[in-house]
Amino acid sequence: MNLKVRLSLMNFLQFAVWGAYLTSMGRYLGNIGIGSDIGWFYSMQGIVSIFMPALMGIVADRWVPAQRLLGFCHLLAGIFMFATAYYGITAGDKVAFSTIFLLYSISVAFYMPTLALSNSVAYFSLNKAGLDTVKDFPPIRVFGTIGFILTMWLVDLLGFQSNQNQFVTSGVISIILFAYTFTLPHCTISDKHEQKSVIDALGLRAFALFKQKRMAIFFIFSMLLGVSLQITNGYANSFLFSFKSMPEFANTFGVQHANILISLSQVSETCCILLIPFFMKRYGIKNVMLIAMCAWVLRFGLFGFGDPGTPGVLLFVLSMIVYGVAFDFFNISGSLFVDQSTDSDIRSSAQGLFMLMTNGVGATIGTLAAQLVVNHYTHAQPLDGDILLVGDWQSCWFIFAGYALLVGLSFALIFRPKKEKV
Repeated sequence: MNLKVRLSLMNFLQFAVWGAYLTSMGRYLGNIGIGSDIGWFYSMQGIVSIFMPALMGIVADRWVPAQRLLGFCHLLAGIFMFATAYYGITAGDKVAFSTIFLLYSISVAFYMPTLALSNSVAYFSLNKAGLDTVKDFPPIRVFGTIGFILTMWLVDLLGFQSNQNQFVTSGVISIILFAYTFTLPHCTISDKHEQKSVIDALGLRAFALFKQKRMAIFFIFSMLLGVSLQITNGYANSFLFSFKSMPEFANTFGVQHANILISLSQVSETCCILLIPFFMKRYGIKNVMLIAMCAWVLRFGLFGFGDPGTPGVLLFVLSMIVYGVAFDFFNISGSLFVDQSTDSDIRSSAQGLFMLMTNGVGATIGTLAAQLVVNHYTHAQPLDGDILLVGDWQSCWFIFAGYALLVGLSFALIFRPKKEKV
């Protein structure tokens, strides 16, 4: 099989595992009576992302080839995802938060490092084959997004959004990927002098960059904007499903197939990646980041104004479209800025710091803060065998939009980049 096809299939399965539950888990948690704790489940992804990828990266450097470690991590993630589903089935309506959270957390702790490990396998294989990673990797990575979208649709169409079968779906794909890793090219273990320490892998050496005012401001605002990253993953599905309590919206497409509607966000994300080089060259890092912040305001605000009916659903569609700008323009342009603004000897650590501030600290704080807001304005309501989170969702989305607006205005006033070399 062609190398690019093999790596594309690896990326497809890698993100299909995540897409099975990431956007619908909140609905399931609400349906088993622990909707008030949704934020803890999503924050755990940020918490383990602070240290697990670094630790597994060191293991891959020193002892276990990356493709083999990728498989073992997926095996363990899949087993514990099955355990999460099994507990949900056997416990019925008496699910204990502590038990299901523990099982889920262990699964996620082994899954999150695979995001970096799969990239390592792809980069190593492409380099070994004499191919250009800059040119050849993006088309391979796109298949990851396609896998994410298709499992979102699968879970939706099979009626798994409100039950534990979404975890079963994720576990099955994890086991398939575990088996598939035995067919991937062999990755060699690094020589001793190339090994990274925990300090390097976590990006801690890059904390020296905080001595530079410009970089300190950038990383702080990266954390502040990272607060927004997981909010809609955690609550968008539950929000759309809450309209089931309103007879005029109960049978609309957005309520019945929330995952498919939300998947437009990932479609937009795929398209917006292609726009970044043009915008960076034409407008520079500050303006591109401001565009991302404005997009986050629209992302949340449009949720607040929309509804699943006609024409209100068009506002939801627009919210999904701007998500690509909000997510990609922030994450990818920010990564490019870090790359261009740091010396080569600290560049990798700086990238680690950027991810720690955004997907680690920022996303963790954001999901827990969002949980407090949602719990304040909504409450559980049983309906036709489901438990909905109903209430003043509009205020929730406007609070999130207001926060993004405040961060954007502060960034515009405070951040002063040097002339970019883009």
